[in-house]
Amino acid sequence: MKNYLTLANKILVNGNERSDRTGTGTLSLFGEQLKFNLEDGFPLITTKKMFFKGIIGELIWMLSGETNIKFLQDNNIHIWDAWSKNNDVGKVYGYQWRNFNGQNIDQIKNVIESIKNYPTSRRHLVVSYNPAQINEMSLPPCPSFFQFYVNNNKLSLHLYQRSADLFLGVPFDIAVYALLLNLIALECGLLPFELIISYGDTHIYLNHIEQMKKQVSREPYKLPNIGIKKKDIFNYTFEDIQLIDYKFHNKINGEISI
Repeated sequence: MKNYLTLANKILVNGNERSDRTGTGTLSLFGEQLKFNLEDGFPLITTKKMFFKGIIGELIWMLSGETNIKFLQDNNIHIWDAWSKNNDVGKVYGYQWRNFNGQNIDQIKNVIESIKNYPTSRRHLVVSYNPAQINEMSLPPCPSFFQFYVNNNKLSLHLYQRSADLFLGVPFDIAVYALLLNLIALECGLLPFELIISYGDTHIYLNHIEQMKKQVSREPYKLPNIGIKKKDIFNYTFEDIQLIDYKFHNKINGEISI
């Protein structure tokens, strides 16, 4: 994960100070990219402790197509609480994945069938950012769309993220989409290979500067691995996904900007 720390340091040194919607302010660069080879291990940040249960839970929740956050709250996962209204966050990620634009278009089922039947297709896309329903979302999706690529029995995923909170959001998103890549690969009988994430506005909030400096000063540990019990992709539970040999530095807290 040294590439993540390198990007963080680049923004700390060269970032443009900008105002933002939350009023917090950021240091920002535009058009950055990170790549992770999953053959080297699972890309979970080791320079601070990560909430892996929350990563599993959010992905299970998104794959369900649900917009109500009761499942998350029942499992003590509160990452969406601040954006919910009556425990609902509107037509965000999972809704668009499983019922795009309310038209019963199941993008996840479709992309799995596409990968299985036409592996070299250039149309293995899933879109989360739906302009037609932005006003029905509590927060427009930051990870906006992703594309799969099959080569030599290996599956890669390229994600475009319009807005990237480098300290709090990005480490979580890296792990969520790496886990998704693993699950889709398993579903399709392929090996997970490369996760590529291209970022639009890549930023460190001004109230995270000291935390980020502390994190980049730490030496990362060897990446962990994951063990997954193969099931239907829409029926995973927490017990089906295990984190193996995760060694980490102490947690670093930071306030989220709403």
